[in-house]
Amino acid sequence: MNLTISGHHLEVTPAIREYVQSKLERVRRHFDQVIDIAVILTVDNLTEKEKRQKAEINLRLSGKTVYVESLSHDLYAAIDTLVDKLDRQVMKYKNKVQDHNHQAIKHMPEEMPEDLPEEETPSAA
Repeated sequence: MNLTISGHHLEVTPAIREYVQSKLERVRRHFDQVIDIAVILTVDNLTEKEKRQKAEINLRLSGKTVYVESLSHDLYAAIDTLVDKLDRQVMKYKNKVQDHNHQAIKHMPEEMPEDLPEEETPSAA
């Protein structure tokens, strides 16, 4: 699994990098078939009073790409809500994949009844 953490208008400190990695462990614990993760952390200076912190993530799974974003006044709060949203999306995808992998009843092989007399069983002639 490749993990890329980048920042726009923000320097990604080792503390932020460690925080993101520790939060993403929860997602990897639920679903381990992750190909790569790209995290983008952004600080938008809209006005002097209001600074908006944005966290985005692109998670590539086998057969699907999950995109989630979160906005907050605090970067750590944005990362927390981002991971919560991502976890719900991954669990939904995991349940969908598991439900569709079961074989249908009509495709299962038929079992031969054991109580038939020998003359009614098909012979290999």
